[in-house]
Amino acid sequence: MTQAATFTFGTKAETLAKLQPLVKTATIPDLVFFTLRDWLAAPDDRLAELQARFRDKTLVVRSSALSEDSATTSMAGKFESILSVPASSLLDLRAAVDQVARSMPGHPLDKILVQEMAQGMQVSGVIMTFDLSRGAPYYCIDFDDETGRTDVVTSGSGAHKSLYIYRGGEPGHIKSSRVAAFLRLAQELEQICVCPALDIEFGMDSRGDLFLFQVRRIVLADNWHPVIERRVARQLEHVERFLEARSQPRAGLAGRRTILAVMPDWNPAEIIGTNPRPLASSLYRELITESVWCRSRAAMGYRDLQNTDLMILIAGHPYIDVRNSFNSFLPAGLSGDTAETLVNAWLDRLEACPELHDKVEFEIVPTCIDFTFESDFHARYPGLLRVEEFHALRDGLTRLTRSALTPGAANTLDDALETSARLARTELPQIADAPYAHLERARSLIESCRDKGTYSFAIAARHAFIAEALLRSAVRMGGLKADRLEQFKRTIVTVSGTMLDDYRKVLAGAQDRGHFFANYGHLRPGTYEITSLRYDERDDLFQEAGEIRPAAAVDTFILTSREESEIDALLSDAGLGVVSAQGLFDYAAKAIAAREKIKFDFTRVLSGAMSHLLRWGNKNGLSRDDLSFLKWRDIADQISVPRLEELDRYFLDQSHAARRDMTEFQTLKFAHIIARPRDIFVATLNRSVPNFVGLGVAQGPVTRLTAQSPSNLSLTGAIVCIDSADPGFDWIFTKGIAALVTRFGGANSHMAVRCAELAIPAAIGCGDQIFDQIAGASQAELNCAERYLRRLHG
Repeated sequence: MTQAATFTFGTKAETLAKLQPLVKTATIPDLVFFTLRDWLAAPDDRLAELQARFRDKTLVVRSSALSEDSATTSMAGKFESILSVPASSLLDLRAAVDQVARSMPGHPLDKILVQEMAQGMQVSGVIMTFDLSRGAPYYCIDFDDETGRTDVVTSGSGAHKSLYIYRGGEPGHIKSSRVAAFLRLAQELEQICVCPALDIEFGMDSRGDLFLFQVRRIVLADNWHPVIERRVARQLEHVERFLEARSQPRAGLAGRRTILAVMPDWNPAEIIGTNPRPLASSLYRELITESVWCRSRAAMGYRDLQNTDLMILIAGHPYIDVRNSFNSFLPAGLSGDTAETLVNAWLDRLEACPELHDKVEFEIVPTCIDFTFESDFHARYPGLLRVEEFHALRDGLTRLTRSALTPGAANTLDDALETSARLARTELPQIADAPYAHLERARSLIESCRDKGTYSFAIAARHAFIAEALLRSAVRMGGLKADRLEQFKRTIVTVSGTMLDDYRKVLAGAQDRGHFFANYGHLRPGTYEITSLRYDERDDLFQEAGEIRPAAAVDTFILTSREESEIDALLSDAGLGVVSAQGLFDYAAKAIAAREKIKFDFTRVLSGAMSHLLRWGNKNGLSRDDLSFLKWRDIADQISVPRLEELDRYFLDQSHAARRDMTEFQTLKFAHIIARPRDIFVATLNRSVPNFVGLGVAQGPVTRLTAQSPSNLSLTGAIVCIDSADPGFDWIFTKGIAALVTRFGGANSHMAVRCAELAIPAAIGCGDQIFDQIAGASQAELNCAERYLRRLHG
């Protein structure tokens, strides 16, 4: 029998001592350990031994309790570790050992571990050789390569990087030599310890040498179901085949491949989340991503994709097919060869710069003509197009931008406003209290919402993007200062600003609550999530109100003569002389306000449809939660294809199956961006550059909210963190918040507009690492002018 086959775990110190001569891929720093009994009996002797052993070294003093790393309990991080203790100082060494000793339970055989402290650490981290929650077969690696500290990941006190590596993946899937070294260490330890479920703490110095600080068994391993590994392997095989097929060239689409991502274009991660329930995702598809998204663009002069799906669902996770998205931004009439060249270049840039995945319209794909179009394009894609191809692209984008800016009967923004106004006049009368009457009413409202509401909203949203691109480029060209752009945005009072004014009136007794709910009661945090309560279903909406900022600091924005002259010249040079400088700002204000108003109107109709759906469910023994796990079209089919059995039995079976699927799918770890099919085997958590809104500064306590958070929370002066924000979260602006931070969201998202309107500092779309770091802090600071967001200690 080999030495490895006889390996047995002991305390932390004993395990490290056993591993020291066996491990080849890492160094275990020199160590000494002794029992608590020995320390208490002769501390001076122990100190003398330590000084003789380590002399002038810098040490770390750590706990090694019997209860800390047993086969049944971990207690990781429970007891003290003292870093940077000089061996030459008896006073410091004694104090450190005493502090660690006092932190342990006090068993006489508990041990104190003293090691030479590894120096020059560039990376520190933790490897779990399986996912802790359910035993999914992934190496879960969290590491810090910024602070130089060895305790950032284990203490949870700072930002770090995370990735999941499928245990059955090929070595070639690992692109980073550094990550490959982490993985080799984990696999060597699995072999030595004859134990696949390990929790490993490690470090790497500036030369790339690894140091091993701790190895323990994962005590939850006995609770994992043995079928999980086989199921994940089978599911990943199916996903890989699907992605390979999806990435092949497709008739009618430019681009030799595709990329899947959760944020580019209609950002489902922000609106419905990264793991939505079936009703929410199916409603989102019905109302937007099945056909509305591309039909609306074709109407504005972009390429007609003929009802192409934008969103796909992989194991319940929504992804945008970026090739489809990029094709929809091509101006109509562009040649096939030019389209192919452009889409491939745009996909390559996104793969090379994944941090831009929520900024594709501003940083990757030119979707209109703005004042820096030519310089931006040539800087990003030097030599990509022949002169005539570039002129064709420029001319096509100029035509559609001129069309967007030109007022008149043919203007699509005016048409969208008119169509939405008709939707806003839709009555939601009482109907017969019969199950099918409620279901038919829900279907009718959803069809109206799709044909008049989300279609009009998609038009207005595209106009708002064009306006934003033009205004930003005016700043880049020096025609407008950044603070003047912020001032302009504060004059745009949206429907949400009006809501805050009405809320203030209710608090002052100048407006009845019933009147307020008649106008705004349909709003809910999570527009597509039926389990989220509407405003008029909440008893706590008017409790704990804070200071409400005015909707606008000034009533009007007047261009200076210099600004007007310079922007007029920019418009003329860009071929956009169909409007003046003042006309451009009028257009921008109209487009931004229209987007918010149309969103407000269509969510009213959608919320009404969901209320009728709830009544239908109640009549058939289905709760909100049950309904949330059903697909909209399966429900709607009951109108024309009735089930010949009890509906509750049928749909409860469907709901239970969807719950089971959602639970199973949680074992699959996918990145937010999948550039190649092989990327499903290495999932790196999203790293984004935040969209900083305004130039303000905020510092204060952090509060994290979800769609289920009560409305009576005291948020005055708080930096509020929200994963995905939509109009239903507007109640937070009645609470006197200091700043807003979101995980997902773009520069033109609803919350970005609201914060600009109210001059509330915001960091929109921070990504996983930054968001989790801030949301887990007690205090944070946001400085939009200097573009930083950081947690504060103490």
